[in-house]
Amino acid sequence: MVVSGVATVTCGDEVFTVNVNESTYIPLGIKHSLANTGRELLEIIEVQSGNYLGEDDIVRFEDQYGRVKSTTET
Repeated sequence: MVVSGVATVTCGDEVFTVNVNESTYIPLGIKHSLANTGRELLEIIEVQSGNYLGEDDIVRFEDQYGRVKSTTET
């Protein structure tokens, strides 16, 4: 859910915009990314669902922020 700003979402091969008070669903296993391409601060609320919600199941393909990469990455 976008609280402020505008999010540009890439979900698989699809790229689209999510505006304030809008949300999207990312299916399990789909490569995705989120970008703030606007001038306003982007604030979102992320909700995860499923049987397991641990951070250690994330596979990072690219990371410009220097976060630790997942041990499951190949």
